[in-house]
Amino acid sequence: MRSSIAILALSLLSLVSTAPAPITKRALSANDTLVLQLALYLEHLETSLYTDGCDSFTDAQYNAANFPPGFRENVCVIASQEAIHAATITAILEENGIPPVPTCIYQFPYDSPTSFVDLANMITSVGIGAYLGGATLLMDDPTLLTSASAILTNEARHDSYLRDGLSASPFPSPFDTALSAVFAYNLAQQFIVSCPTPLPIIILPKLNFTSPAVTPHLTPILAGTDLDFVWDPAEFFIDLEGNTPVYVALINGVGLPVFALAGKASDGKGSVPVPSGAGNVAFAVLTTFPGGLDGNGLTNYGTLAGPAEVVLS
Repeated sequence: MRSSIAILALSLLSLVSTAPAPITKRALSANDTLVLQLALYLEHLETSLYTDGCDSFTDAQYNAANFPPGFRENVCVIASQEAIHAATITAILEENGIPPVPTCIYQFPYDSPTSFVDLANMITSVGIGAYLGGATLLMDDPTLLTSASAILTNEARHDSYLRDGLSASPFPSPFDTALSAVFAYNLAQQFIVSCPTPLPIIILPKLNFTSPAVTPHLTPILAGTDLDFVWDPAEFFIDLEGNTPVYVALINGVGLPVFALAGKASDGKGSVPVPSGAGNVAFAVLTTFPGGLDGNGLTNYGTLAGPAEVVLS
């Protein structure tokens, strides 16, 4: 099946080969390069994920899990489109003399069609967030911005299809959530076994979301429900008094993050309630700040641990 995906991807590439290549005519800036390399890093991850989802289960297995007819075939199409995204970004980098980041070795924790699609929703949401967050860094290059935006909208179509297959809302909130490069890269690390060429992005201490678990059909988690997290104070980059209060900041949608007291730094665990109006996917970070920071502030100096992805609906 991998060979059939490769053939499909090459066929689709041949259809668009006569169109003007989305390659910038000026030298790429450092910001351009970082955004494109991260995008390629995530596209490699998604290509591997969806190829696995295409290869690992039969049509009968998807049908038995109550997915609609043709679902597996469309998972295979998504895999081929992710390969095209990766090839497009690779071409942009190579045309500018920049070696593209290679693929890594990945491990994906799923054991059924449903758990695969649940995981694909989470990983695709990270990709969407990374493209949204990177858009501001490409504002000085309309060609690159248009190319990235064209991929972003396609990723959103993929995610809507996956969610609909789970009998969940294909559009669970009016806004998606942007991610900084640091946060997107760190979220990808949980699926990486090894990489020949890591990106020059800091790896933050881990914040783990432990409950409530994602339901098979993404049943919304109601406002006020406790979200439970664990962390290891020994991993922090700074020394804190054990009784220092720590907060969880939930990044969701287009507003400022919502901060809530999680406990003391030395506790190693804590809970915060789901804020009113939150939905879709949120990203949580642990911080000593009780509020007042946006995603950039949390990225640049405000995060003790994280981020952790929380599927709210």
